Amino acid sequence: MKRTIIAAIVGIGFAGTAMAADPAVGVWKTQPDDGAYAHVKMTPCGGAICGTIQRTFNASGEYKSENIGKQLVIDMKPDGSGKYAGKVWRPSNNKIYIGKMTVAGNSLKLSGCVAGGLLCSKQDWQRVQ
Repeated sequence: MKRTIIAAIVGIGFAGTAMAADPAVGVWKTQPDDGAYAHVKMTPCGGAICGTIQRTFNASGEYKSENIGKQLVIDMKPDGSGKYAGKVWRPSNNKIYIGKMTVAGNSLKLSGCVAGGLLCSKQDWQRVQ
């Protein structure tokens, strides 16, 4: 019994380490949208990746948006090859879209799509941390 508990604890530890090594985890700078951009913190959420707005900026510099703390990237599930599928929230129109994401090094490509993925709006993000 004791060995089973220890094995379970070790297994959970390795699963957490594997998810922490996900290439999407970190802080990313968005492209400007309606004159503003954000730093989004991507973290594990269950078996997926979620991104929360940490800081916001406009032409005047950093400002305190009402969107700080809100989730922008929602349940992006990895396929193991640097591609993800989930949902994306666009603050400028308060709509949630079918989301696709690709990570390669310090570059992240994010798209929000409608019509079953036929029409997409895309952004290129850069890693901050």
